[in-house]
Formats: sequence, C-alpha cells, structure tokens
Amino acid sequence: MKIIHRKTMIMLLAGTVFVITAISALRTPAAEFNRENAVVKAVRKVSPAVVNISSESSAEDRQPPFTGMDPLFEWFFRDFFESNPRRQYQKNNLGSGVIIDGRRGFILTNAHVIFRAGKISVTLRDEREFEATIVGADPDSDLAVLRIDSKTRLPAAEMGDSSDLMIGEDVIAIGNPFGFSHTVTTGVVSALNRNIRANDAVYHDFIQTDASINPGNSGGPLLNINGVLIGINTAIYAKAQGIGFAIPINKASRIVADLIAHGEVPQTWIGVTVQGISEEMARYFNLPVRGGVLVKQVEPDSPAHAEGIQEGDIILSLRSIKIRSAGEFNAAMRGITAGEDVQIVLWRNGDSLKKTVKADVFPLDKAPELGYSLLGVKVKNSPSPKGHNKGAVITRVRPDSYMAEIGVQPGDIIRQIDEMKVENVQDFERAVIKYRDKGSVVILLQRGDRSYYISLRL
Repeated sequence: MKIIHRKTMIMLLAGTVFVITAISALRTPAAEFNRENAVVKAVRKVSPAVVNISSESSAEDRQPPFTGMDPLFEWFFRDFFESNPRRQYQKNNLGSGVIIDGRRGFILTNAHVIFRAGKISVTLRDEREFEATIVGADPDSDLAVLRIDSKTRLPAAEMGDSSDLMIGEDVIAIGNPFGFSHTVTTGVVSALNRNIRANDAVYHDFIQTDASINPGNSGGPLLNINGVLIGINTAIYAKAQGIGFAIPINKASRIVADLIAHGEVPQTWIGVTVQGISEEMARYFNLPVRGGVLVKQVEPDSPAHAEGIQEGDIILSLRSIKIRSAGEFNAAMRGITAGEDVQIVLWRNGDSLKKTVKADVFPLDKAPELGYSLLGVKVKNSPSPKGHNKGAVITRVRPDSYMAEIGVQPGDIIRQIDEMKVENVQDFERAVIKYRDKGSVVILLQRGDRSYYISLRL
C-alpha cells in the first residue's frame, strides 16, 4: 500500500508540474513578428512629400440665343457666335501631387488635375496649406508642374529609375482618392509599355499595376518597395476596375525639365509627313502586314533625312508601337521628347529596315510657311495690341484656301486656335506647330467688333 501511495503521489506531482508548465506557457507572450515591414518604411519615408491638390476652376456654358431650336441651328450658334449668353459656375477638383524639389517647391502632378484651374491650393501631410502657381503643363503627356513658396525646405520624394522595372515587383500608391487624404494601396507591376486610349487621346508607355488608383489618386506617386518614385499615378481610364496606370518617372523627368525651363514641352520633329495606306496601296507595295503609313515627304536637313529615310518608305512601327494610321503615327510622335532616340521600323522595296532617329525641336523658322500651307494665311502683329485688337492680323489669304472660300480677308484678326490664345505672331506660330498634325482646328476670328468661330480642316 505504501508503494502504491508513493507512486500515486509521484504521478500527481508530475501532473501538477505539467499543468503549471502548460499554464505558464499560455501566459508567456509568443514570439512577435516585426510589423515594420518594407511597405511601412516606404510610406513613412514618402508620405510627407505627398500633397492634396484642390483647384477652383471657372467653367462656362455657352447658351444659344434662342431656345427650343433645331439641333442643327444650336450647333451653328454654338460654333460661330462668341457673344452668346454664358452661364458661369465654380468647380472644385481634388487630386494628388508629389514634391520633387523641396528647395524650390516644385510639385509634379497630372495636367488634367489642374485643367482650367483658377486658384490652386496645396495641402501637405502636416496640414500646412499653400497657394500654388502653375510652372507648366503638357496635356499630351498629362503632366504638370506646380510651385509653392515655403520659408523652410520641404520634404521631397527620391526620384528613381523606371527603365529596369520588373513585372511582378511590389509597388505602392499614395494619394487622395475621393478626398480620403493619404490613402495607401499596394500591388505589383502588372505590365509595362501599355498604350491606352482615353478621352479621345492615346497615351503611351504606361506602367500597369493592380494597386487601386481612383479619382483623386491622379498625380500621386507610385513607389517601389524601397520608397523611391518610379511613376506618377493617373486615373484617366474610367473603365478600369482593378487596373491602374502610371507614367514612368524617366519619361516624366524629361518633360519636367522642359516644363521648368520653358513652361511647356517644345514640339518635337523628325521631319517627315505621312499619310495612311489604303488596301489598294497595301497590295501595290506588297506589304507583309496590315497597317503602316506612307512617307510622302522628308524635309531637307531634318533628323529623318540625316538617317536616310526616304519618300515612299512605309513606317510600320515607332518606338515598338505598331502604326496603323497617320493619326496613330502623330499620337506616337506627341509622346516623344526632343533629344530622344526614336526606333523606327521601315518597309522599303520588299525589305524591313530599322532606323534610329534623334528627335529635335520643330524649327521656328519653318512656322510661317507651315501656317500658309495649312491655314492659308500669313500674319503680322497688331499695331495696337490692346483688348479685342490682341491677336495675329491676317496680311495675306491664299486664293485656293478654305479661308478664302469663306470670305476671310486681310485685316481680320486671329485671336485663338483651339485651346491656345493668340495675342501675337509668336503665339500663332506656336499654335500652328502644335496643331499641325490634327485633322481640324477651331479658329476664333475677329472682324471689327464681331467674332466668329470657324472650323477648319487641315
């Protein structure tokens, strides 16, 4: 009995020790993981440089002089009469931006965020608010640079390199979607060099990501896992769900340099004029693929001429972008900056050729002749450029032009071409260069005290 009692006691003691040990183990904290991962560090590093942009813009509705008219007449009055009654209202837009130069106060954002903006307010993470000025904007790339003045140096994002991005690598987006300040989303690089069509424009070389990018994120930074700026988010593709796009920072950097230096991106030029190819022409040239554009003119002393491009060549691709029409060629050219090497694939006499052409700034001395060729007019500065007399005064109208056909006369004043106001000959020449590849333009023409809108095919 004593032996059994002793064994029982030993077993009881062992069980008690086990229970106490188990309870102690439950009370001891488990090993904790470090929650301060790479994403947390990247966000903490860059968030102070991410800003909220609020722009107060003045919008107008032109009202026809008579209501209840046939739509054809409403169109006529809308396009040809500037003096129709207009309704003005204010519109607030929210977007994002990222400080790229803390010493000078430069902020990079999307052009559509500040489109037709009046007063622009910028709010930092620490709730400081500044009034911003526009340094320059480029609608073709959807990029803009703002500037704010601060007594102290501002936090700025570190500029990265988007040339070595890897599909599948982690990325982080920061912005203000729907007004929710400094929202962070994560994802991966889904694809590179994406071309998308949105708002009647074609945008090239986008980074595609599955990080959520919504209205308000536009202009905010896309970061790699180290918190380095690799792209500028844009929410221009309204149909996207679970798909975001960003402008590569290498492309943005070139455009930013032009915007800061010139206030705009100089129009690039390689010196070729192209036209689309019909099915009959494709059969005649025995093209192996559909698409392409015909080089119908090569300017002497142009970059294309220097590289041996000839009239009659067929351009099949530009910067690895397949070209199917003259419109696609012109859209692809708008995404090229001066000094950039442009890879072109040609078809000539049954052979495929590759050329590399360095794009240049369009020569200003060619603008007067270009204006006479496209618009059919020559112009001079107004002798009294004040008020309604500001503009480019027409001195000559080409007899076989559309301008002559509709009765435009010397002395009439061109005050606007599409979105660009024309106050002098230099403005006229810049507008002609900018819109030279469009199918048509709308011109605001003044004669005496009356103004007219004219739609002109180029």
